[in-house]
Amino acid sequence: MHEKSQELLNKAVADELAAVHQYMYFHFHCDDQGYDLLADLFKKTAIEEMLHIEHLAERILFLGGEVELVTTTEVKKIHDIRKMLEKGKEMEDSSVKMYNKFANECSANSDSASKKLFEDLVLDEERHYDQYDNEIDAMDKFGDNYLALQSIERSKNRAAGQTTE
Repeated sequence: MHEKSQELLNKAVADELAAVHQYMYFHFHCDDQGYDLLADLFKKTAIEEMLHIEHLAERILFLGGEVELVTTTEVKKIHDIRKMLEKGKEMEDSSVKMYNKFANECSANSDSASKKLFEDLVLDEERHYDQYDNEIDAMDKFGDNYLALQSIERSKNRAAGQTTE
């Protein structure tokens, strides 16, 4: 029962796993470059994507399927902050389109619970897209000063004995 939904849910698991890997890679490199706010944004987004995997897995198991924790997407080794944010927007936009399609397919197959799950994921992915878009807008508005301010803030906090953990 609901084999098509299980297939779509597992495709979403693969998409979310790829996002977790990519965003953690971005988190590590933003942190290494001293951009705490952006590092934190990527880390929090990765954690949200992990929660998505959990919800998808729960639904797959409820439907009697097997959770496939497989992704064939390789992490893109991007170190430029703007390109990281653009990649994030691209990934989120792709997920929104895919999950909207999956919601419609689940509806056509009389699986309203999986449909709702995909619709809820769309809302989260749209919010992630907007967060990355806002960061790019800030970079456009403030230029290199935007990133410099993040780096300076870290230096001030460390000098004061504060950590960002």
